[in-house]
Amino acid sequence: MSPPTVQPVDLRQYSRCGGCGGKLAAKTLSSVLCQLPGFDDPRMLVGAEGFSDSGVYQVSDDLAIVQSVDFFSPIVGDPHAFGRIAATNALSDVYAVGADPCTALNILTCPQGEPGPDAIRDILLGASDAVREAGAVVLGGHSLRDEEVKFGLAVTGTVRPTQVLTNAGARPGDRLVLTKPLGVGMTMGASRRGEVVQALYDKAVESMTCLNAGASRAGVDAGAHAMTDVTGYALGGHAFELAEASGVTIELVLDDLPLLPGLGAVIKDENLPGAVATNREYVGDALAPIELSYEQNAILFDPQTSGGLLISIAAEKADELVERCLENGCLAAAVVGSVEPRGEHALRCR
Repeated sequence: MSPPTVQPVDLRQYSRCGGCGGKLAAKTLSSVLCQLPGFDDPRMLVGAEGFSDSGVYQVSDDLAIVQSVDFFSPIVGDPHAFGRIAATNALSDVYAVGADPCTALNILTCPQGEPGPDAIRDILLGASDAVREAGAVVLGGHSLRDEEVKFGLAVTGTVRPTQVLTNAGARPGDRLVLTKPLGVGMTMGASRRGEVVQALYDKAVESMTCLNAGASRAGVDAGAHAMTDVTGYALGGHAFELAEASGVTIELVLDDLPLLPGLGAVIKDENLPGAVATNREYVGDALAPIELSYEQNAILFDPQTSGGLLISIAAEKADELVERCLENGCLAAAVVGSVEPRGEHALRCR
């Protein structure tokens, strides 16, 4: 007798809003965080202010620890791919400050009895693959029953205190380099509806599972002034935060943005995540008046899951940085804008 056929589990049935598009609206979160008291400790090099990607705490003259946590519900159906995407995304926050991850803790929730032990094992295996590739280790984790499947990591990394990069260091005259193509949110929206070609879907998954290690190392080695990763608040939202934290104006060149190949076919209302609207609302009047096309607005505010790094670097080093990124295995690397002295608006597009 042949063994019973095991039906594959589609984890998306356990999520209402997958990936980084499920973040709390940035406008809501910022209104809450500004009411919380800060911590006065000279060893805290980077805290929650300015929507920094990770916290940084100095433990000695030449060592600081970096900590971040990130988790979300499934954006893809395959358990192994979901685990790897979630882990890659969590590791990205450590890479965004120029640090190296060293340890991770799993965070898992799922309904009682579902999606089953095989699927849970595969989620954890996918995550461990990404953590191993990053040169780090998983020390353990924590799980809870919940109505939805959710998974991610709490990550600890290390960095020299003098080498910490944040989103607050962009300087007028810099150029901006983006290290992954845009369009993940819309692509996954189309996938849920069964309306995406396999090649586009595969490119989106490849992008989400590509570590930002190479981009981070390239930025550090090339002398970057600031870095941030582009995730749930979209390129527009994270560029706005970069401008606010640095006290500058960011100008993005829309025609230069790298996109997933074939993205145009899925840019339509039914595929747009709800976060496109909340991300646009978050930026609000900080965006200089411009007549954006439907497609440009969708691309600019599409939430990215495990997106690339947005790196601010001296203009004369921008081309070198692009070359370093591509040599280090980045799927895309392009100069997408510039940093200008602070004007009336934090964000401009042309």
